[in-house]
Amino acid sequence: MSGSAQQTRRVILASLIGTSLEWYDFFLYTTAATLVFPQLFFPSLDPLNATLASLTTNAVAFVARPLGGIVFGHFGDRAGRKTVLVVTLLVMGASTFLIGVLPGYASVGVLAPVLLALLRFVQGLGLGGEWGGAVIMSLEHGDGRRRGFNASWPQVGVPAGYVLATGLLTVMSFTMSDAAFQSWGWRVPFLLSGLLVFVGLWVRLKVTESPMFAEVEERGAKARMPLVEVLRTHPRALLSAFTARIGVDVAFYTFTAFIIVYLTTVLELPRSYALNAVLIGSALQLVLIPLAGALSDRFGRRTVYLAGAISAAVWVFAFFPLLDSKSFPLIALAAVMALVTHAIMYGPQAAFIAELFSTRLRYSGASMGYQVAGIVGGSLAPVIALKLFDAYGSTLAVSIYVVGALAITALGLAIAPDTGDLDAAAAPPAKAPLPGQVGPFA
Repeated sequence: MSGSAQQTRRVILASLIGTSLEWYDFFLYTTAATLVFPQLFFPSLDPLNATLASLTTNAVAFVARPLGGIVFGHFGDRAGRKTVLVVTLLVMGASTFLIGVLPGYASVGVLAPVLLALLRFVQGLGLGGEWGGAVIMSLEHGDGRRRGFNASWPQVGVPAGYVLATGLLTVMSFTMSDAAFQSWGWRVPFLLSGLLVFVGLWVRLKVTESPMFAEVEERGAKARMPLVEVLRTHPRALLSAFTARIGVDVAFYTFTAFIIVYLTTVLELPRSYALNAVLIGSALQLVLIPLAGALSDRFGRRTVYLAGAISAAVWVFAFFPLLDSKSFPLIALAAVMALVTHAIMYGPQAAFIAELFSTRLRYSGASMGYQVAGIVGGSLAPVIALKLFDAYGSTLAVSIYVVGALAITALGLAIAPDTGDLDAAAAPPAKAPLPGQVGPFA
């Protein structure tokens, strides 16, 4: 194996481990926000409103993520990808550890949910800078014909982090009494983050800087104010990245977060039904996401991405009737197939968005387009779904909401040319290409 191939594999492994740990931290909070935090931090509210309040603090991270993308994206385009990825891992790990030692409402009153929201905000900052760097490092190393496959591996960190986080919380919740789990058991996975972060740091410190960024640095072509230049020269690319992601996020958080609330609160089923169903689907995604990334190298980013969006739009109308059966095998089928459709979209998404921007602006541009969409998509999806169900008393309204978001994703794909065969190092053209044309920044 050549040194270049070895370094590419090392970079992909470092990106995968790092993003898995960061998403482990992120999903610990998301899962705890539905299972533990309503009672611990909002005990004075009724169950539905306590859950809504808890999910609102969860949404704080999505507001912080664009800010993290802006700050870390700037330094990623100025100082390099590797340094920023080390910092984002430290930020995420420290905030998650501190959540694990945070006192509840019974101990410090209203200060508890305030501190919870603050630490969730810091988590969002770290994750906002993490995604762009991990994807870009994987994309900018190795064979240009395998960019979709290489860039998809940091995306695998999402189901890997979910499996790890939810799996640990599930083990803790089922190996101790409810009282012990609510009191201290839920804290253990958060505290473990402080140890796991050192594993990620050890791996990341061993990788080399992106060769494409090194070339930009050698030519003295780094942007002085990357985000300003992105806004000025890449408005269409930003719009495409933003809209292409919205439906993916809404579908994902409906399939993984709202399902927990719906099964436990509305259908009054054991929480194990939701957790185990999503765990099975997430485990399958570990294989399907890189497969979808590889397919995008062969058939094009938009083709594979759109196939996933259409599949998700169709499946959401079968999703809730299967949940309503209250049969675990059918609930598992609903979750697994839903996450299969998500994997088809998520595999090519990383390369699709990153390739929209030239090397000297890629960290800032990709991070901004991706993270801003998270506010409109993922942060609000569980809350909107819960409100729609509460208002209409039917899951049909939730399904229509998901389909509407996926239609926006289809629009984002339509306004951008496919990018699979383009030079990832190319500079942006003076004018954005029309739909269907191929331009060097698409």
